[in-house]
Amino acid sequence: MTGPGHDMPAHDMPAGHRTPAASAAPREGAMEGEQFALWEDRTRISLTPIAAPSILGLFGFAGATMMVGAWQANWYGTALTPLVLFPFALTFGGLAQFLAGMWSYRARDGLATAMHGMWGAFWIGWGLLFLLVAVGAYPLALAPRIGAVNQGFAFWFIALCVITGFGALAAMGKNLAMSAVLWPLAAGAGFTAAGFWAGSTWPIRVGGWLFVISAAIAVYTAAALMLENSYGRTILPLFAFRGGQNMPGRRARRSLEYRYGEPGVKIGQ
Repeated sequence: MTGPGHDMPAHDMPAGHRTPAASAAPREGAMEGEQFALWEDRTRISLTPIAAPSILGLFGFAGATMMVGAWQANWYGTALTPLVLFPFALTFGGLAQFLAGMWSYRARDGLATAMHGMWGAFWIGWGLLFLLVAVGAYPLALAPRIGAVNQGFAFWFIALCVITGFGALAAMGKNLAMSAVLWPLAAGAGFTAAGFWAGSTWPIRVGGWLFVISAAIAVYTAAALMLENSYGRTILPLFAFRGGQNMPGRRARRSLEYRYGEPGVKIGQ
Protein backbone atom coordinates (compact mmCIF):
# COMPACT_ATOMS: atom_id res chain seq x y z
CA MET A 1 0.00 0.00 0.00
CA THR A 2 1.32 3.43 -0.90
CA GLY A 3 0.49 6.93 0.12
CA PRO A 4 1.91 10.43 0.34
CA GLY A 5 5.61 10.37 1.08
CA HIS A 6 5.93 6.76 -0.03
CA ASP A 7 7.69 5.55 -3.15
CA MET A 8 5.53 3.89 -5.73
CA PRO A 9 6.78 0.39 -6.62
CA ALA A 10 8.44 0.22 -10.03
CA HIS A 11 5.96 -2.30 -11.37
CA ASP A 12 3.03 0.03 -10.48
CA MET A 13 4.54 3.13 -12.11
CA PRO A 14 3.12 4.27 -15.43
CA ALA A 15 5.31 3.23 -18.34
CA GLY A 16 6.00 6.85 -19.27
CA HIS A 17 7.48 7.58 -15.83
CA ARG A 18 10.01 4.77 -15.74
CA THR A 19 13.72 5.56 -16.10
CA PRO A 20 15.07 4.31 -19.41
CA ALA A 21 17.30 1.29 -18.82
CA ALA A 22 20.01 2.55 -21.20
CA SER A 23 20.69 5.63 -19.06
CA ALA A 24 21.49 3.60 -15.94
CA ALA A 25 24.83 2.08 -15.06
CA PRO A 26 25.14 -1.57 -16.09
CA ARG A 27 23.62 -3.93 -13.52
CA GLU A 28 25.84 -6.06 -11.34
CA GLY A 29 26.63 -9.39 -12.94
CA ALA A 30 26.00 -8.23 -16.49
CA MET A 31 28.13 -9.69 -19.22
CA GLU A 32 31.33 -7.75 -19.95
CA GLY A 33 30.29 -7.09 -23.53
CA GLU A 34 26.92 -5.73 -22.43
CA GLN A 35 28.58 -3.38 -19.95
CA PHE A 36 30.92 -1.91 -22.55
CA ALA A 37 28.07 -1.65 -25.06
CA LEU A 38 26.26 0.71 -22.67
CA TRP A 39 29.29 2.84 -21.86
CA GLU A 40 31.57 2.92 -24.90
CA ASP A 41 29.58 5.48 -26.92
CA ARG A 42 29.35 7.98 -24.07
CA THR A 43 31.55 10.99 -23.46
CA ARG A 44 35.21 10.12 -22.98
CA ILE A 45 36.42 11.08 -19.52
CA SER A 46 40.05 11.44 -18.39
CA LEU A 47 40.81 11.96 -14.71
CA THR A 48 44.38 13.13 -13.99
CA PRO A 49 45.46 12.04 -17.48
CA ILE A 50 48.93 10.54 -17.82
CA ALA A 51 50.85 9.38 -20.88
CA ALA A 52 52.26 5.84 -20.93
CA PRO A 53 55.37 6.04 -18.68
CA SER A 54 56.90 3.14 -20.60
CA ILE A 55 57.56 5.48 -23.54
CA LEU A 56 60.17 7.34 -21.49
CA GLY A 57 61.23 4.26 -19.54
CA LEU A 58 61.92 2.09 -22.58
CA PHE A 59 63.76 4.81 -24.47
CA GLY A 60 65.91 5.55 -21.42
CA PHE A 61 66.58 1.87 -20.87
CA ALA A 62 67.40 1.27 -24.54
CA GLY A 63 69.89 4.15 -24.75
CA ALA A 64 71.96 3.07 -21.75
CA THR A 65 71.68 -0.67 -22.36
CA MET A 66 72.64 -0.44 -26.04
CA MET A 67 75.73 1.67 -25.37
CA VAL A 68 76.99 -0.42 -22.47
CA GLY A 69 75.96 -3.71 -24.10
CA ALA A 70 77.84 -2.87 -27.30
CA TRP A 71 80.95 -2.03 -25.23
CA GLN A 72 80.51 -5.25 -23.24
CA ALA A 73 80.26 -7.21 -26.52
CA ASN A 74 83.62 -5.68 -27.54
CA TRP A 75 82.25 -3.69 -30.46
CA TYR A 76 84.21 -0.62 -29.39
CA GLY A 77 86.09 1.01 -26.53
CA THR A 78 88.65 0.05 -23.89
CA ALA A 79 88.63 -0.81 -20.20
CA LEU A 80 88.30 2.93 -19.47
CA THR A 81 85.19 3.42 -21.62
CA PRO A 82 82.77 3.19 -18.62
CA LEU A 83 84.33 6.41 -17.31
CA VAL A 84 82.92 8.13 -20.41
CA LEU A 85 79.59 6.29 -20.45
CA PHE A 86 78.59 6.62 -16.80
CA PRO A 87 77.07 10.16 -16.97
CA PHE A 88 74.72 9.04 -19.76
CA ALA A 89 73.87 5.75 -18.04
CA LEU A 90 73.26 7.53 -14.72
CA THR A 91 70.84 10.13 -16.12
CA PHE A 92 69.30 8.59 -19.23
CA GLY A 93 69.08 4.95 -18.22
CA GLY A 94 68.96 5.60 -14.49
CA LEU A 95 67.14 8.77 -13.52
CA ALA A 96 64.76 8.94 -16.51
CA GLN A 97 63.81 5.28 -16.31
CA PHE A 98 63.43 5.31 -12.53
CA LEU A 99 61.04 8.26 -12.79
CA ALA A 100 59.08 6.34 -15.43
CA GLY A 101 58.80 3.47 -12.96
CA MET A 102 57.41 5.76 -10.28
CA TRP A 103 54.92 7.32 -12.71
CA SER A 104 53.83 3.80 -13.61
CA TYR A 105 52.24 3.63 -10.16
CA ARG A 106 49.80 6.31 -11.35
CA ALA A 107 49.16 4.30 -14.49
CA ARG A 108 48.45 1.25 -12.27
CA ASP A 109 50.90 -0.83 -14.25
CA GLY A 110 52.65 -3.23 -11.89
CA LEU A 111 54.91 -4.68 -14.58
CA ALA A 112 56.21 -1.29 -15.71
CA THR A 113 56.63 -0.17 -12.10
CA ALA A 114 58.79 -3.18 -11.28
CA MET A 115 60.89 -3.30 -14.45
CA HIS A 116 61.54 0.43 -14.89
CA GLY A 117 62.03 0.95 -11.17
CA MET A 118 64.48 -1.93 -10.85
CA TRP A 119 66.52 -1.29 -14.00
CA GLY A 120 66.46 2.45 -13.41
CA ALA A 121 67.90 1.86 -9.93
CA PHE A 122 70.52 -0.45 -11.43
CA TRP A 123 71.70 2.16 -13.92
CA ILE A 124 71.84 4.77 -11.16
CA GLY A 125 74.01 2.38 -9.15
CA TRP A 126 76.17 1.56 -12.17
CA GLY A 127 76.69 5.23 -12.89
CA LEU A 128 77.49 6.10 -9.27
CA LEU A 129 80.05 3.29 -9.07
CA PHE A 130 82.04 4.59 -12.02
CA LEU A 131 81.54 8.17 -10.84
CA LEU A 132 83.35 7.19 -7.62
CA VAL A 133 86.08 5.56 -9.71
CA ALA A 134 86.41 8.69 -11.86
CA VAL A 135 86.86 11.03 -8.87
CA GLY A 136 89.30 8.66 -7.16
CA ALA A 137 86.97 7.75 -4.29
CA TYR A 138 86.93 4.07 -5.31
CA PRO A 139 90.13 2.15 -6.14
CA LEU A 140 90.51 1.59 -9.86
CA ALA A 141 92.03 -1.83 -9.17
CA LEU A 142 88.75 -2.96 -7.53
CA ALA A 143 86.48 -1.65 -10.31
CA PRO A 144 84.68 -4.30 -12.40
CA ARG A 145 86.78 -5.37 -15.39
CA ILE A 146 85.85 -7.78 -18.16
CA GLY A 147 87.80 -11.00 -17.73
CA ALA A 148 88.48 -10.45 -14.02
CA VAL A 149 86.73 -12.24 -11.16
CA ASN A 150 84.33 -9.93 -9.30
CA GLN A 151 81.73 -12.01 -7.53
CA GLY A 152 80.27 -9.02 -5.69
CA PHE A 153 79.48 -7.33 -9.02
CA ALA A 154 78.18 -10.67 -10.33
CA PHE A 155 75.48 -10.61 -7.65
CA TRP A 156 74.13 -7.38 -9.16
CA PHE A 157 73.30 -9.32 -12.31
CA ILE A 158 72.03 -12.41 -10.50
CA ALA A 159 69.31 -10.29 -8.89
CA LEU A 160 68.55 -8.60 -12.21
CA CYS A 161 68.33 -11.96 -13.99
CA VAL A 162 65.85 -13.48 -11.53
CA ILE A 163 63.53 -10.47 -11.26
CA THR A 164 63.62 -9.73 -14.99
CA GLY A 165 62.77 -13.38 -15.70
CA PHE A 166 59.62 -13.07 -13.60
CA GLY A 167 58.86 -9.80 -15.38
CA ALA A 168 59.16 -11.57 -18.74
CA LEU A 169 56.65 -14.18 -17.58
CA ALA A 170 54.26 -11.44 -16.45
CA ALA A 171 54.68 -9.57 -19.75
CA MET A 172 53.44 -12.60 -21.67
CA GLY A 173 50.00 -11.79 -20.32
CA LYS A 174 50.22 -8.31 -21.85
CA ASN A 175 51.84 -8.33 -25.28
CA LEU A 176 54.69 -10.09 -27.05
CA ALA A 177 56.66 -6.89 -27.66
CA MET A 178 57.21 -6.21 -23.96
CA SER A 179 57.93 -9.87 -23.30
CA ALA A 180 60.47 -9.88 -26.15
CA VAL A 181 62.30 -7.00 -24.46
CA LEU A 182 62.60 -8.84 -21.16
CA TRP A 183 63.54 -12.40 -22.17
CA PRO A 184 66.91 -11.54 -23.80
CA LEU A 185 67.48 -8.98 -21.04
CA ALA A 186 67.10 -11.66 -18.35
CA ALA A 187 69.36 -14.03 -20.29
CA GLY A 188 71.94 -11.29 -20.83
CA ALA A 189 72.02 -10.56 -17.10
CA GLY A 190 72.50 -14.27 -16.42
CA PHE A 191 75.44 -14.60 -18.82
CA THR A 192 77.01 -11.41 -17.46
CA ALA A 193 76.69 -12.70 -13.90
CA ALA A 194 78.39 -15.96 -14.90
CA GLY A 195 81.21 -14.07 -16.58
CA PHE A 196 82.02 -11.89 -13.59
CA TRP A 197 81.61 -14.83 -11.20
CA ALA A 198 84.12 -17.02 -13.05
CA GLY A 199 86.32 -14.29 -14.51
CA SER A 200 85.52 -15.52 -18.00
CA THR A 201 85.26 -13.23 -21.02
CA TRP A 202 82.98 -15.07 -23.41
CA PRO A 203 79.83 -15.09 -21.19
CA ILE A 204 80.15 -11.33 -20.77
CA ARG A 205 80.45 -10.92 -24.54
CA VAL A 206 77.32 -13.05 -25.05
CA GLY A 207 75.56 -11.00 -22.39
CA GLY A 208 76.49 -7.82 -24.25
CA TRP A 209 74.95 -9.13 -27.47
CA LEU A 210 71.75 -10.04 -25.64
CA PHE A 211 71.61 -6.58 -24.04
CA VAL A 212 71.85 -4.96 -27.48
CA ILE A 213 69.07 -7.21 -28.83
CA SER A 214 66.86 -6.30 -25.87
CA ALA A 215 67.60 -2.59 -26.34
CA ALA A 216 66.70 -2.75 -30.04
CA ILE A 217 63.33 -4.37 -29.27
CA ALA A 218 62.78 -1.77 -26.52
CA VAL A 219 63.24 1.04 -29.08
CA TYR A 220 60.58 -0.56 -31.30
CA THR A 221 58.17 -1.02 -28.37
CA ALA A 222 58.62 2.54 -27.11
CA ALA A 223 58.16 3.89 -30.64
CA ALA A 224 54.94 1.86 -31.04
CA LEU A 225 53.55 3.29 -27.78
CA MET A 226 54.55 6.83 -28.73
CA LEU A 227 53.03 6.62 -32.23
CA GLU A 228 49.78 5.19 -30.85
CA ASN A 229 49.64 8.04 -28.34
CA SER A 230 50.29 10.68 -31.03
CA TYR A 231 47.99 9.38 -33.77
CA GLY A 232 45.29 7.82 -31.63
CA ARG A 233 45.51 4.53 -33.49
CA THR A 234 47.85 1.60 -33.96
CA ILE A 235 50.79 2.33 -36.26
CA LEU A 236 53.29 -0.34 -35.18
CA PRO A 237 51.72 -3.45 -33.62
CA LEU A 238 52.74 -4.50 -30.12
CA PHE A 239 51.67 -8.09 -30.88
CA ALA A 240 49.02 -8.14 -28.20
CA PHE A 241 47.17 -11.40 -27.67
CA ARG A 242 43.96 -9.83 -29.00
CA GLY A 243 44.51 -9.97 -32.72
CA GLY A 244 42.44 -6.84 -33.39
CA GLN A 245 44.84 -4.68 -31.37
CA ASN A 246 47.67 -5.43 -33.82
CA MET A 247 45.97 -4.04 -36.91
CA PRO A 248 47.57 -0.81 -38.20
CA GLY A 249 44.94 1.92 -38.28
CA ARG A 250 42.98 0.46 -35.38
CA ARG A 251 41.79 3.12 -32.95
CA ALA A 252 43.53 3.31 -29.61
CA ARG A 253 41.93 1.59 -26.66
CA ARG A 254 39.14 3.44 -24.90
CA SER A 255 40.14 5.48 -21.88
CA LEU A 256 36.80 4.68 -20.20
CA GLU A 257 36.65 1.40 -18.33
CA TYR A 258 34.06 -0.16 -16.08
CA ARG A 259 33.84 -3.09 -13.67
CA TYR A 260 37.62 -3.37 -13.25
CA GLY A 261 37.96 0.15 -11.85
CA GLU A 262 36.28 3.52 -11.43
CA PRO A 263 34.52 4.85 -14.55
CA GLY A 264 36.82 7.28 -16.31
CA VAL A 265 40.04 5.96 -14.80
CA LYS A 266 42.23 4.07 -17.22
CA ILE A 267 44.07 1.16 -15.61
CA GLY A 268 47.52 0.32 -16.96
CA GLN A 269 49.10 1.66 -20.12
